[in-house]
Amino acid sequence: MTKQQPASVIEPVQFADARNALRHVFVRDLTLDAHIGVHQHEKLGPQRVRVNVDLAVWEKDVDGIGDQLANVVCYEEVVSGIRALVAEGHVNLVETLAEQIAALCLEDRRVRVARVRVEKLDVFADAASVGVEIERVTRF
Repeated sequence: MTKQQPASVIEPVQFADARNALRHVFVRDLTLDAHIGVHQHEKLGPQRVRVNVDLAVWEKDVDGIGDQLANVVCYEEVVSGIRALVAEGHVNLVETLAEQIAALCLEDRRVRVARVRVEKLDVFADAASVGVEIERVTRF
């Protein structure tokens, strides 16, 4: 009888991390009306979704932000980008929307990791929400 090797576990990235010069930028509980869903009744009108985003942002020079917006990843730009994605039109899957949001966030080369959660809020009367959470890492 051979012993099985334990499965390798991927640990989640710690977003704020001084040793690795990472800052945590986040958006909490952004609620939007989205055209989303695969079922016919979901294609008749918008439904509420909640979006949460966590970004691990590389701090090139912690002391060098100079109190200047241009030197940080701006959460207002992240929120505006998410709103624009949702306004583009119907998507079938929350997974698709989450991937689009992660890709948007990773366009800024300072963003090392993007964790995105998209939840539909009104699908089941006996559940607060249903959805998906993904984590994507910069590839460079």
